[in-house]
Amino acid sequence: MGFLNWITENQQIIYIVVLMIFVGIEIIGRVPSVLHTPLMSGANAIHGVVIIGAIIVMGKAESDNYLALILGFLAVVLGTLNVVGGFVVTDRMLEMFKKKKK
Repeated sequence: MGFLNWITENQQIIYIVVLMIFVGIEIIGRVPSVLHTPLMSGANAIHGVVIIGAIIVMGKAESDNYLALILGFLAVVLGTLNVVGGFVVTDRMLEMFKKKKK
């Protein structure tokens, strides 16, 4: 019964998440394959917002709430990897367009 109560209480948020999934699939499906890699690398670089959110969650978590602290730490680590990877891929792509030195 606890799970059904949770679904009932969060029904609007669940609808929003499902709609966001469909909108995201439609947007990504319409992007030409030539532009997909540059757009994804730029989006990864922007994901610093995830890092800031994870830091805020960790800061507001109780010191004995190990689940929140572990999940926050994982979000910081994975978000940082995503940001760094986005910058690396973007830098590599920009290097392709620079003139070659003779």
